[in-house]
Amino acid sequence: MPPKVLIVEDTESLAFLYDSYLIPTGIKTTIALNGHDAITAIEKDMPDVIILDVMLPDMNGLDLFAHLPPNGDTQVIVLTGHANKEMAIKAVKLGAADFIEKPIEAERFRITVNNALKIKTLSKEVATYKETYENGRFFDMIGSSKVMQSVYSIISSASQSKASVFITGESGTGKELCARALHQSSSRNKKPFVALNCAAIPKDLIESEIFGHVKGAFTGATSHREGAASRANGGTLFLDELCEMDINLQSKLLRFIQTGTITEVGGSTEKKVDVRFVCATNRDPLEEVRLGRFREDLYYRLHVIPVHLPPLRKRGGDVLEIAQTLFTKVAKEEGKLFTGLTDDAKQILLANKWPGNVRQLENVVRNTVVLNNDPWITADMLTSLIQKDQMVTSVEKDEFSQAINLSSYPQQENKETHDVSAFPQVIDNQIEPLWLIEKRYIERAIDICHNNIPKAAAMLDVSPSTIYRKIKSWEEMHLDA
Repeated sequence: MPPKVLIVEDTESLAFLYDSYLIPTGIKTTIALNGHDAITAIEKDMPDVIILDVMLPDMNGLDLFAHLPPNGDTQVIVLTGHANKEMAIKAVKLGAADFIEKPIEAERFRITVNNALKIKTLSKEVATYKETYENGRFFDMIGSSKVMQSVYSIISSASQSKASVFITGESGTGKELCARALHQSSSRNKKPFVALNCAAIPKDLIESEIFGHVKGAFTGATSHREGAASRANGGTLFLDELCEMDINLQSKLLRFIQTGTITEVGGSTEKKVDVRFVCATNRDPLEEVRLGRFREDLYYRLHVIPVHLPPLRKRGGDVLEIAQTLFTKVAKEEGKLFTGLTDDAKQILLANKWPGNVRQLENVVRNTVVLNNDPWITADMLTSLIQKDQMVTSVEKDEFSQAINLSSYPQQENKETHDVSAFPQVIDNQIEPLWLIEKRYIERAIDICHNNIPKAAAMLDVSPSTIYRKIKSWEEMHLDA
């Protein structure tokens, strides 16, 4: 859709002159010869850019700013033959993107409008960035950890391409949510998103589910049925658990990807279909290729843009963000109140390994809401729903202590005897500041826990917020230095 520009100019000849300046650009223009017509045009179809003459017959042109939405991104270029410093300052304070004097040359006019359109585009990108990275959300995906920000960035970059996307990750990590986010952020978002679980459909029916069938194609085919590929035409076809697909059907899928055409089961006519392929699996696709269960040529056709969703245990504080959102949602569905999570409940959630990932967390949340009426969620409500073998254990803490090599760090001093024999032998010029030893110890712990700060905190028996606070203080010390 071409950009829309509203030209507000009381001199008709000038209005049509400015309009002619923009004809080579392909921009859609509307002309208003007074303030009233301009307000009507704005209310009917909000323009991307307004060329605004200040001296209008029925009002001061600057009064039109009051009719623009306060948080809108419409760019206003103030145009007048009566320019002065005070007017320029007032126009900029009201939100004008530029201020130019009459008369104006065609090239200068086009450049000014083009710059305003670039500013509008940039404003949208900044708004999207803030929504994604500051609020920790990307459509229905939740989490502000660095690993998830990386996932959001890949999706954003891939969204406008038609290249196939291959999503991998453990069960319950939200692969379908990722696929939907990819579709919603693309130019195909007005067309269908069709999801098909290859593991949930019997082997002898999956071909019909994908390509459709004609009446009488097989026993039970009493009428014509459109397949997922046809329903997704113009949009996105999501094939979940693709590695479960029968090896014989994979060759037909490969041909569909190569030619963009399908033939319904029992039919003889080829049909052209335009879909964007997004696939997912909880297996290692390359290992499936090696074992002969997945075609290598199909793998390279589909594995163009890989997206790996990390397990919940490696996403740090994301578990709390997701839990808060789920508790609010489920409480509303069940007609109950939810105020928040107590600190001990947060510690339980952070210390859990979540082998079932987000799907398991959602199950725990729903059980907790249904079985309790208190608006505050406490640790007691959660412990009965989370298996003990899924929590950080004392054995793991012992293994952690051995991995981190406690003997290389000073032990706690005996307050009664002041026995320093437990400390490593050092000479005066080898003694380091205590904060530096602590920093190295904590960083080692985080490294052993694969950058999972909540897990490292559980192993160190401190709050995750303590570690985050210390990391921030180290960064500030580094900046000061």
